[in-house]
Parts: sequence; structure tokens; C-alpha cells
Amino acid sequence: MSDNSALARRYLQLLDARDWDALAAVLDEDVVYDMPQTRELIIGRESFLEFNQTYPGEWRLSPKIVIADDDRAVVWFDWRMGDESGESQTFLEIDAGRITRVTDFWPEAYDPPKRAVTVERY
Repeated sequence: MSDNSALARRYLQLLDARDWDALAAVLDEDVVYDMPQTRELIIGRESFLEFNQTYPGEWRLSPKIVIADDDRAVVWFDWRMGDESGESQTFLEIDAGRITRVTDFWPEAYDPPKRAVTVERY
């Protein structure tokens, strides 16, 4: 497991635990948080922490797959909030052991179009 792989797992674990001081320690002061689906951008560690500290609901995060190289990591994870659950992905950019950019994708499940090919659903 690379250091960035461990950092990505730790990032998700700290978010899940709401360990804001420890989370702050792994974030760059000028971290950028990007959510392309809602076109929201948050700049700076304090703003990122405030966003998460004030996010409504009792959410839970659990990593499934982590892939990392020298500069980046991606985490595919399960989330749960109340009776709702799903899968999401977070892409991390990392420099000198600190997370400099977080890009989150929160896709919603949908019914596929009808196809001429037989496809199994789960």
C-alpha cells in the first residue's frame, strides 16, 4: 500500500469519524473541494471543514477500493445516511503528504433504457 493509498483511506476514516482536528492535519491550507455535479467549489481548509461540520444528517462512509500513485488517489466508497445509501467516488490530489484537491462524485442510481440485448440487473 503506497503512502497516498493510506492517506486516502485515512481521509475517509477521519471524515466518517468527524475527527476535524486530525482531518485538518492532512489537508493543505489552500485545499480545493470540487463537486462537478452541483458545480460547487469550496476553497480553503477552514471552509472545507465548516462545510463538512455543518452538513446535515448522520452520514457514514466506508471505503471499498483505493487506488493511488505518487500524486493522486481515488476512493470508491459506500455511504449511508438514514435509510438512504449509495456508492460514490472521491478523487484526491496530494502534494508532500497533504491533500490539495478533493473532487467528489455523488451519482444517483437510475433505471436504464430498454435494450435489445439481455442484461442482468442486480
